[in-house]
Amino acid sequence: MKTTKMMPYQDKSSNMSPRRVRSRHWRHSRTGTAVVAVLALLLSTAAWLSLASPGSFFIYLAAADHVTPPPSVSLLPFPRNASLPSAGEELSLRHIVFGIAGSSHLWKRRKELVRLWWRPNDMRGHVWLEERVSPEEGDDSLPAIMVSEDISRFRYTNPTGHPSGLRISRILSESFRLGLPDVRWFVLGDDDTIFNADNLVSVLNKYDPSEMVYIGGPSESHSANSYFSYSMAFGGGGIAISHPLAEALSKIQDGCLDRYPKLYGSDDRLHACITELGVPLTREHGFHQWDIRGNAHGLLSSHPIAPFVSIHHVEAVDPFYPGLSSLESLKRFTRAMKVDPGSFLQRSICYDHTRHLTFSVSLGYVVQVFPHIVLPVNWSVRANLFCLE
Repeated sequence: MKTTKMMPYQDKSSNMSPRRVRSRHWRHSRTGTAVVAVLALLLSTAAWLSLASPGSFFIYLAAADHVTPPPSVSLLPFPRNASLPSAGEELSLRHIVFGIAGSSHLWKRRKELVRLWWRPNDMRGHVWLEERVSPEEGDDSLPAIMVSEDISRFRYTNPTGHPSGLRISRILSESFRLGLPDVRWFVLGDDDTIFNADNLVSVLNKYDPSEMVYIGGPSESHSANSYFSYSMAFGGGGIAISHPLAEALSKIQDGCLDRYPKLYGSDDRLHACITELGVPLTREHGFHQWDIRGNAHGLLSSHPIAPFVSIHHVEAVDPFYPGLSSLESLKRFTRAMKVDPGSFLQRSICYDHTRHLTFSVSLGYVVQVFPHIVLPVNWSVRANLFCLE
């Protein structure tokens, strides 16, 4: 029988010259690069067209089983609502709508805190309660009272929180659906939040209200930030949301809330829905959640070089001034705030070199004298510097 001799396999490339091998590898890499470039161009073109087209959409991934994803939402170019003011008009308090979260059981006491900063002739907004209160608990010097919509249809499974977080998280959507004219920003806060209205306008004036913007600050507490998120605005310190972002949220929020029944409160639910829209937090250092207890002197006397916008939990700390009640201290505090809002709590350091003294002045709050020279590098927060002759 004739047999066929099998030749061992040889890699033909091994017989090629090094130059030919390099040439083939170069051609392969160049072809691959061209293919990737073409695909990237196609994808980027498709993405651009989807944004530029009125029928653009987003795909949402449900975080829980048996939940219907939210409807598609057109984001860019965002439909300009007729209620938006002209871009050339200077921002004022009349372009801001406040949504204040409150409790009917606490309103009789908390309304005195709101009265400290609310300007009935210049501001618009509402206090949102879970149920009606007696008419005598409201007056023309306070925001109008609204009763939140029923939230019993939403699931809430967090074992340590309270379902009121669902109600409070929907204040933004309910405020938007009121259809108030000439609104650029919605600002959320609590009934124990103190706002510096003039500085709030100055801060918001830096941003374009025709874009989707989410402004606020995290907590001063590391544990609170670790539990929730360092990239989440804490609502007690105030959250500013532009009109286009409020409109987008009003379309998807109820479906979004169904996907997060395990979340704790309102801020993390609002943050989750805004994150689904792809809008990051813009941090402003003047918004203060104030998750602190006891003596607040250290924070008040070392405010960062940023406009003071808000503080929260004012009843949970000691009175700001010795010998006064909490409310009387806050009255004195807000009187100083209104004298020169932009400079309020801004710290300056000066020296008396002859007597070796250091003065730390937190404008509108306190003057501290140290019996030695404290160099700026030793201060925990930056400050303005000036020296005495």
